[in-house]
Amino acid sequence: MGKILIVDDSKMTRNYHAYILREANYEVLEAIDGAEALEILYMFGDNIDCVLTDLNMPNLDGYELIKKIREDEKLKDIPVIIVTTMDDAKDKTKGLALGANFYIVKPADPKLLKESIKLVLGDDSNEVS
Repeated sequence: MGKILIVDDSKMTRNYHAYILREANYEVLEAIDGAEALEILYMFGDNIDCVLTDLNMPNLDGYELIKKIREDEKLKDIPVIIVTTMDDAKDKTKGLALGANFYIVKPADPKLLKESIKLVLGDDSNEVS
């Protein structure tokens, strides 16, 4: 179906999202922070269909990751979905202004997560896995 990069410093969160996505037949890659995500994107960017990122991470946070993705000619069209505990309007506004396609507050509802990915990937089938 597609390859999704999950970026979160919480192993438990990565495992939860990976489980949901694998059940929906997505291939999953994982990164512990924005810096590792960029390394993966620079190596495999042509094959990554969507990035799910937390905002609050060490080394390179989600905001900076989105900024770098949108500034890079090869990566700029990859959809980015923020999945974070940060529920403040200013955080949502900032994330979307930087170029995120969706903003989901944790804990992510599995159906919402899958539907958001389907939307950004242009999958217009009516079924939800």
